[in-house]
Amino acid sequence: MIHLRRIADLWRRYDVTLRDFPLALLLLIGSLLPEFQGHGTQIGVLPTRDYDAPAVLVVALECLPLTVRRRWPGVCIVLVSLGFSLDQLLGVHAMAGIALPIALVSVGAHLERHRRATAILLSVAFVPLIVALDQLGSGEPLADIVLLYVVLALAWGIGSWLRSARAAEAERRRHVAAATRAAERTRIARELHDVVTHHVTAMVVQAEAARYLTAAPERLDVTLSAVTDTGRRAIADLRHLLDLLNPDHDTDGRTPSAGDLHGLIEQTRQAGQPVDFAEEGRPPESAGSAEFVAYRVVQEALTNALKYAHGSRTEVRVRHAEKEISVEISTDGSGTATRSPGGSGRGLAGLRDRVDALGGEFSAGPRPDGGFLVRARVPAGSPS
Repeated sequence: MIHLRRIADLWRRYDVTLRDFPLALLLLIGSLLPEFQGHGTQIGVLPTRDYDAPAVLVVALECLPLTVRRRWPGVCIVLVSLGFSLDQLLGVHAMAGIALPIALVSVGAHLERHRRATAILLSVAFVPLIVALDQLGSGEPLADIVLLYVVLALAWGIGSWLRSARAAEAERRRHVAAATRAAERTRIARELHDVVTHHVTAMVVQAEAARYLTAAPERLDVTLSAVTDTGRRAIADLRHLLDLLNPDHDTDGRTPSAGDLHGLIEQTRQAGQPVDFAEEGRPPESAGSAEFVAYRVVQEALTNALKYAHGSRTEVRVRHAEKEISVEISTDGSGTATRSPGGSGRGLAGLRDRVDALGGEFSAGPRPDGGFLVRARVPAGSPS
């Protein structure tokens, strides 16, 4: 099966005229075999002539243009139609007559310009052929002539249908490719937002706090060290993200998970945010993407706490169950907003999309007694 697929791929690499030539050659050889001579399409009762040199040339004129039926369909139909007309007028009646409907299908499927004009010209050209055959005494009934025209028109219609189907498939693929690119851009934007916003916000908060610690060199040194550590983590996370986006880079593909929450909580505490962290249970072995999404929910909620409720008491509750991970992050509203970069609203919207994609539940809003509350329930077991 693999070898057949390789042969098919290799065959498709050849020029289209080379791929169409075997059909033309097979039809030519078949038409010249003694067993098939004179057993082709026949309009009327004109006598069949012997296969002399002119007859062979007519058969060749009918068959060989099929070699360019996809490259130059207009040239193909003109030559095949001429050959078919000579076939009937000279009484060759070759099996090569079936080249005409094949050429019509190809024209309907592959002709790019002047399609309507070509159809009209072919229909008009059909009339003098029938008139000439009638003058020669073909005696073909009108009903049979109309039936032949309908069959030829049907061949054109089949080609047009194939053309429409091919165009629809190409359009569908373009839409799928555009949707895939848009989804990938959205995913990259979310990842950059999650990675950059949290670290930069923490660095801004720590840098602002350092202004007021000039009189306490020990605390200032600790704060500046925290800023440096946060910057290093931001660079490492960005490098990891870029590695994931580079298909040629050999990376282990590790992404943050619920097991990395302790480092995230500690980083937030270093930025001056009092965080109480409680974790129940252990992450399920088959959590899949649930751990990553849970981590992002906590990360975004803590980033917003640093931005809009700096210094506010913050509680993080994570509960691992067999089939889901529940996350709850709340602030009591006692803190103050910092002069960190303003929010775009993309973070919470992105979290909602992440959780919804896994079939979970997400909510975020102010608490009745002040502060803010973020809750998420993420089903476990989704593929990473």
